[in-house]
Amino acid sequence: MQALKILLYVFSFIAILSVLLPFIKKDFWAFRVFDYPRLQKFTIIGILSVCWFAFFRESKFWLDLTIMIFLSVAFFYLLYLILPFTFLGKKMIDRVSGKGQKKINLLVANIYQYNDKYQKLLDLVKKRNPDVVFLVETDKKWLEAVQELREDYPHFIEIPLENTYGLLFYSRLPIKNYEINYLIDEEIPSIIADLEFYNQTIRVFGLHPTPPVPQENEHSTDRDAEILLIGKMAKEHEGPCVVIGDLNDVAWSYTTKLFLKTSELLDPRRGRGMYSTFHAKYPLLRWPLDHYFVSSHFRLVDMKVEKHIDSDHFPISICLVLSHKDDEDKMQADQEDNELVEEKIEAGLEGNPL
Repeated sequence: MQALKILLYVFSFIAILSVLLPFIKKDFWAFRVFDYPRLQKFTIIGILSVCWFAFFRESKFWLDLTIMIFLSVAFFYLLYLILPFTFLGKKMIDRVSGKGQKKINLLVANIYQYNDKYQKLLDLVKKRNPDVVFLVETDKKWLEAVQELREDYPHFIEIPLENTYGLLFYSRLPIKNYEINYLIDEEIPSIIADLEFYNQTIRVFGLHPTPPVPQENEHSTDRDAEILLIGKMAKEHEGPCVVIGDLNDVAWSYTTKLFLKTSELLDPRRGRGMYSTFHAKYPLLRWPLDHYFVSSHFRLVDMKVEKHIDSDHFPISICLVLSHKDDEDKMQADQEDNELVEEKIEAGLEGNPL
């Protein structure tokens, strides 16, 4: 029993620390990386709480009582954060059947640059038959491997790179105009494309910022700044728009919430599920990194995490219809939020981590 108690002390301390660290609003990776595994932390803390109350609920030792209280508070705090991404949460965007309506289908896939199972991606595109295909982590080999997409998708933007930040964008809809931007880092592109959709224009923002991990970028500053810059651009655009890509941030993070307030876009995940896309090869280590955020002009027909294509990410698809603008469920930034957004963007542009 003593050995069990020692183990509970160790794991409880680590679990509680993992919940507390994200409260430190610093961009260093060691703080930001704990934003990701919310569901995993919730499950582990639940198990630890059950063990404590099953074996040591009658303990009067102050440390035991303190740990049990902290675990209980952490459990319900994480539940509060997770609930919006379950069927119990409030939906930000309504679902419609799509029958008789003009639909736009999109497919986003981080293909993992070193993955050479090109045909799996091509088979998925053929099966899903989307109107827009957005591929990230694409180099020249991937560009050559998917050239046949040009037959069905005659409008495209191709930016193959060898640094795992290449982008390939293919559209069946005409691209009226587009921009390739390097908003924060001269080696990390993002795109803006205006698509012609039945005499209307849909603006698509596609991005793939760096994650806050030691082998990529030790701080989240660049990622946060790029996401928030795109958010400001989306808000300034008065027409229908969609932000898509691997944002290297989870749907429930503080940065994503700040992005939703800044952009006033809607998250179709809320009230429906997590739609976790990473890591495809480790079921116990999964969270939502690949996203669709849409303006209030859209209604949801369907969203789906697709089958494995031998990448470390699952592709994710969405089907939308255009409707009247409905701003009822959007988030809005207050003065403090706007000041923080500007501070984060300035830090990213100047290369000074917060």
